[in-house]
Amino acid sequence: MDLSPYLVMVATLSLAILSPGPAIIAATQTAFAHGRDRALPYGIGLATGASLWCLFALLGLAVVFRLHPALFSGMKVLGGLYLIWMSWGLWRAATLPLPAAADGRFGRSFWGGIVLNLSNPKPALFYSALILSVFPDPLSVARQIGIYAACLSTELFWYVVVVLVMSTTAMRSRYFAARFWIDRAAAVALFGLGLVLIFQR
Repeated sequence: MDLSPYLVMVATLSLAILSPGPAIIAATQTAFAHGRDRALPYGIGLATGASLWCLFALLGLAVVFRLHPALFSGMKVLGGLYLIWMSWGLWRAATLPLPAAADGRFGRSFWGGIVLNLSNPKPALFYSALILSVFPDPLSVARQIGIYAACLSTELFWYVVVVLVMSTTAMRSRYFAARFWIDRAAAVALFGLGLVLIFQR
């Protein structure tokens, strides 16, 4: 089995996860304010909720392409344009103030983390575009399972790492110092994938 598409997917997803947004900021601030005992289940919930969008994207793509194969090319172009649009937003965001953190309206528990990430449907578009760009052919059930396992593992890994690292206050300044480069690296990666998705045949 060729592992290179999975490596590309994991690398791109990692950059997207680490680019500061409401969920990762919520995990960070929960770790700062409440410590790892409370923040760890919350971070795992956030990761699980985000990975469900990958599952929804996989199931939706499989059904759509099975019923309407002619939509495949159109979806690739739309997915590529979405990735390019997202890359522009990340590039600009690197020099802007951080977005507001998601508040505790869903609670700071495992289930609260799941609900928080499910309340934002944008990851479904991101996952759809990412999967189409890295795996351009229709997917078998076995490959769909492999993709979901890789995405879930990546989400869990980074949310757990962020919570554990940010539970130590000494890391706060280093995290915010690296934000510019994280955003810019993610923007370049997404822009490249967008172009590949549009022009690859």
